[in-house]
Amino acid sequence: MIGEDILVTVMEVSASTVRLGIEAPRGVSIFREEIWLAVKEENRAAAEAQADALPSTPIEEVRGDAAAAAGEEQAQQEDSPPAEPAA
Repeated sequence: MIGEDILVTVMEVSASTVRLGIEAPRGVSIFREEIWLAVKEENRAAAEAQADALPSTPIEEVRGDAAAAAGEEQAQQEDSPPAEPAA
């Protein structure tokens, strides 16, 4: 147990490998150490990035015209009254 609500279970032992099972509340993030370190490094690099070094392309262009068109179509559908049922 880790604290009151995290349970670590040894699932399998094979040669020099151990598989663990971890039960924790949904709000608890669980990462392998190397993944956690990579995420921390990416966050650090993003926080230190200079604004003029970031791309200036609008997000619609990055996603492509299809994504922008889909967004416009959805907005139009939300503004339209519901269709009449067929007789």
